Amino acid sequence: MSQLGPLAGKTIVVTRPRAQAAALAGAISEAGGTPLIFPLLEISPATDPQPLQQAVSNLTQYALAVFISPNAVDYALPAILQRGPWPVGLIPAAVGQGTVRALVAHGVSGCIAPTERFDSEALLALPEMLAVNGKKAVIFRGDGGRELLADTLRERGAEVDYVTCYRRSGPAQGVLPLMAAWRAGRLDALTVSSSEGLHYLLDLLDPEGRQFFQKTPLFVPHARIAETARALGLNNTILTEAADAGILAGLRAYNWAS
Repeated sequence: MSQLGPLAGKTIVVTRPRAQAAALAGAISEAGGTPLIFPLLEISPATDPQPLQQAVSNLTQYALAVFISPNAVDYALPAILQRGPWPVGLIPAAVGQGTVRALVAHGVSGCIAPTERFDSEALLALPEMLAVNGKKAVIFRGDGGRELLADTLRERGAEVDYVTCYRRSGPAQGVLPLMAAWRAGRLDALTVSSSEGLHYLLDLLDPEGRQFFQKTPLFVPHARIAETARALGLNNTILTEAADAGILAGLRAYNWAS
């Protein structure tokens, strides 16, 4: 690792799920920093595979298939493509560009997705998501999550089914790696890309850990996460542009001497 660059000497925590952490961690290293990969959410298959199997069997009945995240693609697409090719006429949709890339990696193209702000609101604003009256849509997602997407599509006249294809849980190893780095004075910033992950982390931290967290710069790529963080008392929160590129730009631009 080079000791030159805007992040030289800085240890940055990357909290994305392990399968999606490599790109940001690599970019931090290239900028001279030391990434500490600490997935806040462990991803595993859904406990009940039946809803996914049923959706796969009925996939040709749908006009729209929405994938909430790359994890939704990774856990749903193998089952879909095992049964046959992607159905002609079924429009794939994604909340973010990372999910689009995951679909392309599985051979599914023609996905509709926002190109600037990556959330349900931005996806719902696309023209293709307005003309859904009388159509059937399926949403592939993890357990829980926001209901805005399905609620809005139903208000617009669509019939919507949810399919839980993966589940999320907190980090199996607890927060020992973070606490060790904080106590050693070797943790300079955290990056968090979901409000759910942020809540997980705060729930895991004891009072000492929360004091460390409040003093540590927190970089987040979405205004909703920033609002959540500040409401939780994390006032040293820096809102960046979207996705890994936005987080990295925020890290590089930050005044570390402040």
